[in-house]
Amino acid sequence: QVQLVESGGGLVQAGGSLRLSCAASGRTFSRYAMGWFRQAPGKEREFVARISWNGGNTYYTDSVKGRFTISRDNAKNTLYLQMNSLQPEDTAVYYCAADLHNNHAYDYWGQGTQVTVSS
Repeated sequence: QVQLVESGGGLVQAGGSLRLSCAASGRTFSRYAMGWFRQAPGKEREFVARISWNGGNTYYTDSVKGRFTISRDNAKNTLYLQMNSLQPEDTAVYYCAADLHNNHAYDYWGQGTQVTVSS
């Protein structure tokens, strides 16, 4: 079992920044990949970013490249998403997820944190 708890969401003006955190517990954090997803109202959940178990590889959806940075601190069992130059279209509930088998299939999800970007 893996427990994931997101934090750091909130209301920000367009052009602003937020940093999301995801605290993990239950399994050895440094052994599995992690991802961030988001779901906007009325839309399906979409992939945002992914990071390998050791942080050596990262992947982003095109719409956030150059603005968002995914990182992890394995000593603190924590995943991060630094979001800069936020736009209203980034408004969504953001979820972190754990890929225990490193196969791009996510086994555990957090409860989500709301990010709202005002214009």
